[in-house]
Amino acid sequence: MAFSGQIVTTVYVLYSKNQTIINQSTKTMKKLFTAILLVMSVMGLSSCSYNSMVQMDENVKAKWGAVESQYQRRADLIPNLVNTVKGVANFEKSTLVDVTNARARATSIQVDPTKLTPENIQKYQTAQGELGGALSRLLVASEHYPELKANDNFTALQAQLEGTENRINIARLDFNSAVQEYNSKIRSFPANITAKMFGFTEKGYFQAEAGASKVPTVQF
Repeated sequence: MAFSGQIVTTVYVLYSKNQTIINQSTKTMKKLFTAILLVMSVMGLSSCSYNSMVQMDENVKAKWGAVESQYQRRADLIPNLVNTVKGVANFEKSTLVDVTNARARATSIQVDPTKLTPENIQKYQTAQGELGGALSRLLVASEHYPELKANDNFTALQAQLEGTENRINIARLDFNSAVQEYNSKIRSFPANITAKMFGFTEKGYFQAEAGASKVPTVQF
């Protein structure tokens, strides 16, 4: 009987140990399964956020391209305007020099679409604003010259510039809207985690400023 009792005790001990091992294994498996689910959830959220941020980033780049295109169109019109005005006797030479120099500065500043930082946008806007101001002064000065008022080429160029200024304003608004959507996305949780992981950073806006990209109002 004593021997049988020892067997029973041994079996019980072995059973208890096995149950302990099984319980520990079950807990380990649960923890592992929970960790896997957590990782998959994070990856799923990151994947969704990453894809949408890529799309928004590309949209901002496209809007920036439209802005540059309109500013370039304005820059392309200016040489013809300056040459037309040069033909007028006694026209203010300093005004023509200012426009030419401002155009040179504005066209020399190029912003990499992958580096649309607030600082880069501000530099670009400042240069374009200086050109817009110089151009406005030229058009205002032209009011004092009847020859220009009667010059069909000049009036056609002035009309094209007005149309371009309007398109510039629209392109800037579209760009700012795209940037706002993008910046809001990368700052929102949990997308901000993905943004930090993959290097998505804040982009700059065009700021409202007096005289910048404002349509010159000139009466002929």
